[in-house]
Amino acid sequence: MQFIVAFLLATTLSGEINYESARLERRLQAVKITEKITVDGRLNETAWSSAPQANNFTQNEPLEDQPASEKTQVSVLYDNNTLYFGIYAHDSDPGRLIISELKKDFNPGAGDSVGIILDTFRDERNGYHFVINPAGAKWDAQMANEGRETNENWDAVWSVKTLMVEDGWTAEIAIPFKTLKFRNSDVQTWGINFHRMVRRKNEDSFWSPMPRIYSLSRVSLAGTLEGLEGVRPGANVRIKPYVISSFGQFADGRRDTDADFGVDAKYGLTPGLTWDFTYNTDFSQVEADDEQINLTRFSLFFPEKREFFLENSGIFQFSGGSDRGPAASRPSRDMLFFFSRRIGLSEDRAPVPILGGTRLTGRAGPFELGFLNIQQREQEDSPATNFTVARVRRNFLGNSDIGVMLVNKEVQDSPYFNRVAGVDANFRFGQTLNLYSFLAKSWTPSGGGRDLAGRVSLHYLDNMWSFRSSYTSIQEDFTNEMGFVPRKGIRKFAGLFGREFRPVKTRRTVRRFYPHLPVEYILDADGNLETRGVNYHFILELQNGSTFEIGLNTFLERLSEPFTINRRRNVVIPAGVYTFHEYMLTGRTDSSRRISGNFRLFSGPFFTGYKHSYNVSGTLRLNHRFNTSIGTIHNNINLPEGHFKTNLVNFRFNYSFSTAMFLNGLIQYNTDSQQWSSNIRFNLIHRPLSDLYIVYNERRDTISSQLIDRAIIAKFTYMIAR
Repeated sequence: MQFIVAFLLATTLSGEINYESARLERRLQAVKITEKITVDGRLNETAWSSAPQANNFTQNEPLEDQPASEKTQVSVLYDNNTLYFGIYAHDSDPGRLIISELKKDFNPGAGDSVGIILDTFRDERNGYHFVINPAGAKWDAQMANEGRETNENWDAVWSVKTLMVEDGWTAEIAIPFKTLKFRNSDVQTWGINFHRMVRRKNEDSFWSPMPRIYSLSRVSLAGTLEGLEGVRPGANVRIKPYVISSFGQFADGRRDTDADFGVDAKYGLTPGLTWDFTYNTDFSQVEADDEQINLTRFSLFFPEKREFFLENSGIFQFSGGSDRGPAASRPSRDMLFFFSRRIGLSEDRAPVPILGGTRLTGRAGPFELGFLNIQQREQEDSPATNFTVARVRRNFLGNSDIGVMLVNKEVQDSPYFNRVAGVDANFRFGQTLNLYSFLAKSWTPSGGGRDLAGRVSLHYLDNMWSFRSSYTSIQEDFTNEMGFVPRKGIRKFAGLFGREFRPVKTRRTVRRFYPHLPVEYILDADGNLETRGVNYHFILELQNGSTFEIGLNTFLERLSEPFTINRRRNVVIPAGVYTFHEYMLTGRTDSSRRISGNFRLFSGPFFTGYKHSYNVSGTLRLNHRFNTSIGTIHNNINLPEGHFKTNLVNFRFNYSFSTAMFLNGLIQYNTDSQQWSSNIRFNLIHRPLSDLYIVYNERRDTISSQLIDRAIIAKFTYMIAR
């Protein structure tokens, strides 16, 4: 036992900096003011010159634990209603600042930026994340469980102005206290940290030092914000009505016009709990899904993009831990316990109208709570259905938690239901070792007796070594119609082992080498090997952010029944046991350049024949207002059962008139579905969290170019808040 404790302490505190001691020393005093702060980016008010400063930032990339190459100073002021940040980002060569975008929720990694994270409950788990760039573009997010869930679609009321100066750039940020949740006490002590990216050097630095394996979301290593007294989160009442008008045209000549209205409301029930209501919910302004081509036996995954379901979604995350890729904190897609796209969308991704619903989220003491109830209207083959989700999570120890979750689907005027209940437990030992687990059971009127699902996953990550191992079991009768379960009746053993190298002799050009070995073995309900994947990968990352990966993937697939790989051409792979392999090469160039791109090449045997696949895309950024990209995915499948090719082309453009007015478009060409699709959106933010959208959607047949359908939609929202 003593050896284990010593090992955990050693791995947690390894390196030149004792991070625990460093974060305790990082304390910043907020200063209460009575004078008015004009948010113009100038920092010319008297209070800024006398306020304490957060400075002496420390790199975690590329030179871990070394002082930042450019000086950054941040001060904090506040009055009864608003929290202010004054930022002075010094730069020895301001003419080389990289400003990638103006759009809302821009890509912070593509240019220079400064980020702030606020742990307002000081629970060292959750926080609010704000990022700005030198042109005043904004990015905000809610972060849960130190980055296991980051909700980038959360939108807050806050303002920022920036100014270019002789030796860098300055910024003023104003965040109303009613935007944030925090305890209702006279004296506040929050966790806080700041991040500076100097993109031309690809340098990340932090006020409270951070090991290179972590980002700003690691709030357990954040510093402390003191001096907040006599502030309250406010009633936080928001009412957001909308009106919408649409015109549609169809291939048979029919035309359709419609007008409607609805409302969303939000009430701060307590300083920690928020109660939401929605009536006649509409998602017509949401960006279209990226098309995909399915060459597997299983359902494709399309991420949630609708704001109502994304807000506070972290509480509804059930366990965690992925077996793939460098982001070990991503949830596993073997099973998503709650997948909100099951509500208000049909299997073919067509919208199903929602009558309304309610949601309660937040925290009460050591408990995190979530409740969601949505009533879906009847539409054609989709009966009226009620969806309920309930979640309770109890935090304990340093950053561990245990919770229970229930999802319930009730089909109206029918005896049919589907219920799933589960318990999950997640443990963190020090800063490097994590254990995730869950156990769930389902109930349906005709359900069988083998209706359990469970998972246990162990993750270890430090500056050199990465190790992940998991066991997942999903029995054949387990049914979760409010989740995402692509494969049932399986037992899966999976893991990843990797070692990172950072040679000193090549560090001017090369940031790291990362050879790693992902593996997975999947057995069927009878214990027969159904799928095996053993992959040998090597990643090369350059100091400018370019990344290249080469690998050999080896597979075994046992098909117990024929598999239709292409329905349109009726290409069927016979039942049998197949072993094959593929060679892969992927790459991504420096995204901060005006012209950048990425590619993915795969080639090798495939079931009974051969497969060549490539994915190539390029991005052109003329300036921080306009960027465009085009990409193509090509599959050439040559089998004795049939030879077919698929092509998927997408073209995007984004133009920002200002930080509050945007035009963007997505045009896609899919030979598999034989459709052209266009989604063009104009968005004007006419006041905080209040928008005007004008959206144009169109689909055409790729063979004849004949119209399938088109629609133009105008939607106006107006936020009333106090």
